[in-house]
Amino acid sequence: MANATRIFPSSEVLTLARERALEPILKTENLWKVYRSGKLEVAALRGVNMEVFPGEFVSIMGPSGCGKSTMLHVIGGLAQATRGRVLLDGNDLTTMTDAARTLLRRHKVGFVFQKFNLLPTLDAYHNIALAQHIHGNGFDPHRFEVVANLLGLSGRLTHKPSELSGGEQQRVALARAIVSEPKIVLADEPTGNLDTKSSEAVLDLLRQLNKDLGQTIVMITHNPDAAAYGNRVLHMRDGQVVDGSTVH
Repeated sequence: MANATRIFPSSEVLTLARERALEPILKTENLWKVYRSGKLEVAALRGVNMEVFPGEFVSIMGPSGCGKSTMLHVIGGLAQATRGRVLLDGNDLTTMTDAARTLLRRHKVGFVFQKFNLLPTLDAYHNIALAQHIHGNGFDPHRFEVVANLLGLSGRLTHKPSELSGGEQQRVALARAIVSEPKIVLADEPTGNLDTKSSEAVLDLLRQLNKDLGQTIVMITHNPDAAAYGNRVLHMRDGQVVDGSTVH
């Protein structure tokens, strides 16, 4: 078994966490994900250990095939780990049934993907509102208004995805991810389908969500410029987190 590098938050984050008696919102312990095809085994994750505290914006970067998207799917409960543990808001995803993980995702996690995954027959308003209904607590008009205004969508809510630019579609996807106040937002290459201007706008919004709303964010990216929008960057290679640094 490969030796895993253990990556902790910066000393500043740890000091603040201790002062506030905070536990990590996300923690992995010796996390492995192995894919099997006949007799062939491919380890996408090789003993990943990391911690993310409430209010952090952590970027995870690395080249294609390094395991970063696999890790996002495992820590978000979309895929089952082969071994090791994933603790999300105190819940061990690795011991849960599929149904229990689905329920946890619904209440604890907001997802933002490279492909916007909006429902094409619904306008922006209903794409966002649907997330609140799925969450199970019903529609909250105040929260909806706050999120729509924050993301600059108030004038675009009656438009369907085909009538929106790529940047606007990703803003709708961001609104959908945060409207139910998840404990953590997991973003997988959120600017991968956007031009430079739209990418910068979406990254600025992610940083604003983190700073103004205290939203905890973990973002997967291969782009060092995008990664720098986080306040901590973890680097992955060959299925392992190999080092980390504080950006600001």
